[in-house]
Amino acid sequence: MANTKNKPYSSVLSEYIKRLQSGQALLVDNPENVLEVVGILKSYGVVLDAYSHNLIYIGEQQFLVFFPFFKYFNGDISWQKLFRHWWHDRINFEYAEYCMKSMMWHGGGGLDAYLDTQEFHKIAQAVIAAKFKNNPLMIGVNQLFPDFLNEQLRVSTYYSGLGQFWRVMADIFLSLSDLYDLGKITTIPQVVEYIKSGLVADASKPITYDVKIQGKVYEIIPKHIGLTFLADTAIPYVEAVFFRGTPFSGTVTYNAQAYQIPPDQARFEYGALYADPLPIGGAGIPPTLLMQDMRHYLPEYLHAVYRNSLRGEDDLRVQICMSFQKSMFCVTTATILGLMPHPLDTQDAAEEKANLIYLKKWMNRLETSRLFDVNL
Repeated sequence: MANTKNKPYSSVLSEYIKRLQSGQALLVDNPENVLEVVGILKSYGVVLDAYSHNLIYIGEQQFLVFFPFFKYFNGDISWQKLFRHWWHDRINFEYAEYCMKSMMWHGGGGLDAYLDTQEFHKIAQAVIAAKFKNNPLMIGVNQLFPDFLNEQLRVSTYYSGLGQFWRVMADIFLSLSDLYDLGKITTIPQVVEYIKSGLVADASKPITYDVKIQGKVYEIIPKHIGLTFLADTAIPYVEAVFFRGTPFSGTVTYNAQAYQIPPDQARFEYGALYADPLPIGGAGIPPTLLMQDMRHYLPEYLHAVYRNSLRGEDDLRVQICMSFQKSMFCVTTATILGLMPHPLDTQDAAEEKANLIYLKKWMNRLETSRLFDVNL
């Protein structure tokens, strides 16, 4: 796949489809890619662990709090942590919120649909009434602007939903790294298969959300709603963060007359699979925060690769971003194979045709991504 740059797109498309049909990955399999992908996912898993705990804490403890000055402290506030926070010697939880807002804005899945139901509205009003029963000002605000507090609770629900999704993914990535260290993961297809197995194993894991007010528990996402990990958080997350994303301030103009941003959200291609790594490190580029976080938890074998590169650590964040992008194509492969309408080894002609149509749709979306760049 290293010579695809000058081939017609239709030919390249067919090659990638054949790779997927044979159980291979979108990323070329070689020892260097395995080391990069597993190493960066180890670092990412540590960061996701912190992100998920904080998002869940905010959802459960900071809901309907309008000035949550200490929301990044997870309830453990001290002068030492406060000074580290001001000095930016900390995890950049702002990136987790950026992903949450992107996911909420693009919508999709059962979580998004549920938040527009009458059932959620009734639950939200009960939570609001309990939270502010001794606050006549907020009761008046709720009567004047009935959607305002509802919307705040929708945001809190997405905090919890994304936190629960990342909780699962962090465990998958960290256990993958452990197997690599033991010599049990040696190829990119094995990486993809392990991630796919993890996604499938937790596919039906319930997504629920409740809060406690003065000792009483309010179920904001009751279990009987039937929201699950794969369909209602994983797939909307991939759509919102891997594919669509949001345009980064300073890289394009938001002037509607300049036509640099598509008017239709479905046509957005600002996600992790499309982003140019070179601006990483610049102001206003949210993934810079993630790369900054991951640099603190790089396994030594990967850090050594970066140190021995042409520019050493001068462009460390860019190198991390390039490795991260490779890993996300592995996660995307796992998602594609996990959602196949029929088994890869089916002998039924109709099922084979349905699989082919399914794969072509995915590859059409990846045509303008950095798929070919990561395989050069």
